[in-house]
Amino acid sequence: MNMKNFNIFCLLLLTMPSVLFGKNNPEKRRPNIVFIMSDDHAYQAISAYSDKLIKTPNIDRIAKNGIKFTFDTTILTFPQLFQESGYQTAMFGKLHFGNNPKGFDQFKILPGQGNYYNPNFITKNEGNIQVNGYVTDVITDMTLDWLEKERNPEKPFLLMYLHKAPHREWLPAERHLKEFSGKVYPEPSTLFDNYEGRTSAAKAAEMNLLTHMNWAGDSKIYPEMMDKLGIKSTTDGDKEGFTKEYRRMNALQKANWDGVYQIVNEQFEKKFKAGMTEKELMQWRFQRYMQDYLGTIASVDENVGRVLDYLEANNLTENTLIVYTSDQGFYLGEHGWYDKRFVYDESFKTPLLMQWKGHIKPGRVSDDMVQNLDFAQTFLDAAGIKAPSDMQGESMVPLLEGKINGWKRESVYYHYYEFPSVHMVKRHYAIVTKAYKLIHFYHDVNEWELIDRQNDPQELKNEYNNPKYADVVEKLKKELVAIRQKYGDSEEISKNIQDRYLKAINK
Repeated sequence: MNMKNFNIFCLLLLTMPSVLFGKNNPEKRRPNIVFIMSDDHAYQAISAYSDKLIKTPNIDRIAKNGIKFTFDTTILTFPQLFQESGYQTAMFGKLHFGNNPKGFDQFKILPGQGNYYNPNFITKNEGNIQVNGYVTDVITDMTLDWLEKERNPEKPFLLMYLHKAPHREWLPAERHLKEFSGKVYPEPSTLFDNYEGRTSAAKAAEMNLLTHMNWAGDSKIYPEMMDKLGIKSTTDGDKEGFTKEYRRMNALQKANWDGVYQIVNEQFEKKFKAGMTEKELMQWRFQRYMQDYLGTIASVDENVGRVLDYLEANNLTENTLIVYTSDQGFYLGEHGWYDKRFVYDESFKTPLLMQWKGHIKPGRVSDDMVQNLDFAQTFLDAAGIKAPSDMQGESMVPLLEGKINGWKRESVYYHYYEFPSVHMVKRHYAIVTKAYKLIHFYHDVNEWELIDRQNDPQELKNEYNNPKYADVVEKLKKELVAIRQKYGDSEEISKNIQDRYLKAINK
């Protein structure tokens, strides 16, 4: 995860007093919490939201048995765990924030972004290890092993089950290669967006499927085939990155991989030599992207099912809050893009599914404006632990229990500041309501954008200078000032954070 947010520090600095309930009173037993997070999982690629691209029956089980949120902000960090209050704690998978998690009884985490095949792990008790297999399967094996062998049934637990997939560059499991490489997906209506009618930021971004996506690492055109066809790399590390991933595979994995992707390369060679227009190349790259991206999600869904099956078989769903989410949304060809970063919906909206038997009525859908800041206070509230007064989120427990009158939030705040940097998305902050987005692009530009979310769901028209929206702009500008003050944000703060970020990545 590359996206940052100045105000998520509160999730990492919790000091939690202990609140103990009677063990024999089921109404007052503190719930277990299973927090499942994938990396870059677009809401469009979860069939609980839309089954146009892929079926995810296991992830959907959480929505069926609980609540599906149709609105959420980007980026997610994990809450400081409940160790001091008597919870047993464990984390397996992708941490996102450094390599030394604190407050865990057990952890096995990927270093940095990690690898899809035969991944390395940093562990609490075993040092640095490498495990043969596919990363999504391995993380799940570790999680189930902990539940079966290390979990103390006398204690409530908080389990962080965190996936690398579907992070770029997308390497599906061997069992999904043949199936997904043959699929054909519907093109988004904005695949060939020309970015007219908006600010300069959309045109300046470097996230186009045709011109910015890697040929080897992303589209799986082998380096030798690129040389044969005279195709140049779009980034410096394109061929090298693919080669490093390929070399991690053992002989059988390589054979399975080559058995599918050599055919993909041969078919592409024929089409390329026959002559392909830019439109045809764009369409081909979109299909290749979807095949690999959704192929990695198939493994996530299978493995989430394994964990849910274990919880159900061992009667652990009776008193467990289960959450499935991602760190943000992702572009699946909309506006011709891949990746994230913009406040536009495909990136901004994050999947969020939650189940909690006896508290969440099954099958509910909510469009209330919740955000990543709310996870810490929600978990603390569910566990009966008093939240520190300086936390910026709100507990979703009343909302989960159907007490919607207690939820007053009408807008959320967004700020992206990693520019200039990878993908070159300009710095911007925004206030978002159910009806509108008011966005300010700044730093090397000074441009405003107003999106009418109800009448322009594809976000294709900037209404900022439309006289019909003058009152809306005036009102939202005042609210934007207030919400920035609420969270203590300013362009100077973001500049300081960005400067530290650039120094770190350039070391």
